[in-house]
Amino acid sequence: MHSGQWHSSDVANLRENLARNLRARRGKKTQAAFGQRVGVHQSTIYRIEQGTQNVTIDTLQTLCNRLRCPASDLLDDPKGK
Repeated sequence: MHSGQWHSSDVANLRENLARNLRARRGKKTQAAFGQRVGVHQSTIYRIEQGTQNVTIDTLQTLCNRLRCPASDLLDDPKGK
């Protein structure tokens, strides 16, 4: 359980986890093909995978809906699975 205080390292970890999990789900598809599948522009996929995109709740929801997964599947540490 989170203490209620968010630190910059927590946000960095979430961005890194999202980047790794999204990359894994994309597999060998191009970012453009994957973006089209999930309804997010290729440049956004690129920035998410680079860890530079500040993902909105709406974008996260779109990704989860299209990938048919809970947000935890995208935000949890992939090394801990």
